[in-house]
Amino acid sequence: MPTKDPLATSGLPSLKRDDVPKREVSKEGQPIGSQFLILVVDDAPDNLAMISLAMQQQGYQVVTAANGEDAVSVAKQTTPNLILMDINLPGLDGLGATRRIRETEGLRDIPIVAVTALGTEGFQRAAYDAGVAGYLTKPIDLDRMNQLIARLLSPGGSGKL
Repeated sequence: MPTKDPLATSGLPSLKRDDVPKREVSKEGQPIGSQFLILVVDDAPDNLAMISLAMQQQGYQVVTAANGEDAVSVAKQTTPNLILMDINLPGLDGLGATRRIRETEGLRDIPIVAVTALGTEGFQRAAYDAGVAGYLTKPIDLDRMNQLIARLLSPGGSGKL
């Protein structure tokens, strides 16, 4: 199966690899300013576009994936600072993708936020057991999402919400 370019995984305006600025880091190893890269994973094109645009409006760089296999591949290729992971995905679901990311050296500590319509306590427990750092239900409260992301990306951010 050919590997997809992570910058070409959505219907959003296409970017060339040279168009993506290098992420600068501070002395502490933290990305500076809008240099945070977020991987948005959702199989619904409308959700993918809405979340991606909301993240870009907050100043984040965004790469996308539409299924679990692509999410793992894109994460390996780009090493994002945070992943917004839909749970109900075709093929490898979001929990399986989260487990694979957690098993990959260099990706283990990336905060992953479950973004799903599945709001029951059982699904939340399964998501946290798989290794997510936060859980958001659809329809997404953008203010809550932005607060959670800011907490998780802050130095020493533990911020489960």
